[in-house]
Amino acid sequence: MTPDALATLQQHLLTALHTPPCETRRLFHGRGRCWPGLEQVTVDWLQGVLLVALFKPLSDSELQALRSMLLELGQSMAWQQSGARSLLLQQRYLPESPTDWLLGEPVEHWDICEHGLHYRLDLGRKQNTGLFLDMRYGRQWVQAQAAGKRVLNLFAYTCGFSVAALAGGACQVINLDMARAALSRGRDNHRLNQQDLSQVVFLGHDLFKSWGKVAKYGPYDLIIIDPPSFQRGSFVLSKDYPKVLRRLPELLSADGVVLACSNEPEIGPDYLIQSMASEAPCLNFSERLSNPPEFPDSQPDSALKALVFRRN
Repeated sequence: MTPDALATLQQHLLTALHTPPCETRRLFHGRGRCWPGLEQVTVDWLQGVLLVALFKPLSDSELQALRSMLLELGQSMAWQQSGARSLLLQQRYLPESPTDWLLGEPVEHWDICEHGLHYRLDLGRKQNTGLFLDMRYGRQWVQAQAAGKRVLNLFAYTCGFSVAALAGGACQVINLDMARAALSRGRDNHRLNQQDLSQVVFLGHDLFKSWGKVAKYGPYDLIIIDPPSFQRGSFVLSKDYPKVLRRLPELLSADGVVLACSNEPEIGPDYLIQSMASEAPCLNFSERLSNPPEFPDSQPDSALKALVFRRN
């Protein structure tokens, strides 16, 4: 990270903090490769908490320069007027993704708001906070589509799609994820929004061993597929995604809709479109959802893919 790149990041953050967003947003997305020398940096505004994440190592001198710049930022007028209270630096490339609290007293949990809905985040303890901010438009799309529908949320994580679906009037949501701790946080998220948990089912199972349980609650009017690109021992996108797609015809209602997602940079939208045509030809590609403007990418096909498919 050169001094010029560091100065660019500092100016970007000062400008952003001068008029901070009312809700949670990404403030700087270096991973989109739009700012040379800053490809390894992201900065998120978590409504009073500024989370700076590094995805690749820096030299000792570069890391010290970054820390010094951030501490200087924390003394700026823009910082003081923004209402910020905590500043975190996370080294995502290291085991356990250690996080330093540069400013503010450490807290384990932090509640934020997005599109009028509330989510509880984990700060400083896990690699991911609990909500992927680049999927903001995807959650809004689900909320707009969900009225009266039975929804299946595969790879549900902390159930952000489920919260959005119930907010949009879904009659029932089935959440499936192997990580029971993530589903437990999903329950917290539903409770934060005062939603009726009798409308929600949580299945803490391996999808590929649980098709019978999933089918039992169907057919579904809307299915969301948002898997990890790679999860050791349970999911490899290029190998396992087609296995999910070929099950869709038996799970979907007659006019069912699928939101199929991927955040794997090496796989473009054509992979999902062609895989769907091969594994579930009864589903036609309809549209690719836009990504939020705070996630610019010099190579759009490498960015988040959220594709809508509709049954013939």
